[in-house]
Amino acid sequence: MSESVPVRCPACRREHVYTAPSYPCACGAPVTPSLDGTAEPTAVAHRDWDADWVTVACGSCGRRDQWPQPEMGCPCGAVLQVPVAGAVSAPASATASGPEQRAAFRPVTIRTARDAVTAAALYLRWLGYRDIRRADQRPPSGIGLAARGLVAQVDPTVRPPSRRDVECLWLTAMTEDSGCAYFSLAGYAEDARACADDLGIALFVLDLTGTPQAVNSPADELRASGA
Repeated sequence: MSESVPVRCPACRREHVYTAPSYPCACGAPVTPSLDGTAEPTAVAHRDWDADWVTVACGSCGRRDQWPQPEMGCPCGAVLQVPVAGAVSAPASATASGPEQRAAFRPVTIRTARDAVTAAALYLRWLGYRDIRRADQRPPSGIGLAARGLVAQVDPTVRPPSRRDVECLWLTAMTEDSGCAYFSLAGYAEDARACADDLGIALFVLDLTGTPQAVNSPADELRASGA
């Protein structure tokens, strides 16, 4: 069950009540980070991919996995990271495991660009990729993610990715000798979809519930086969 703790903004000293989100473990049980109500929240000044994730154990099966660091926004404009009891910062990469029996994917609602990246990362983890990290090569647009054997790009804008966007992702994947997947909130330009089909790039559209929808055959194949 999700828990709530009082959170005082260090910038404006306003007090809030924060409820921890739940995420789906591979065993199907919900995982809710245990919040540390005695520790002070910290305001996010600069984004650090490693600091945006924590390792939390599932209460049902004991599996330790990486989940988004709990955050909330204050009306004063500060973004606060809420401390998690007994959690450790997630490593830049983890040992990849083979395909597993997957429970139904449980999405996270998309309200911000960070939510879109989180939704894509959770979906890739659901597919079986366990070493998800920020990509070494920054894409021309959007956010790049990487895992063993796959590079992905997340475009959280309202502009449909172009043919050039998917070609750049494919070139990056070729240098890494990896497969590739693209996640977009706004669909794809017609020539981008045609190019992706020719190059074997998996295209997904993220709806606002955070559920990726496959829009071409490579995406259908990736969803069916997993990592």
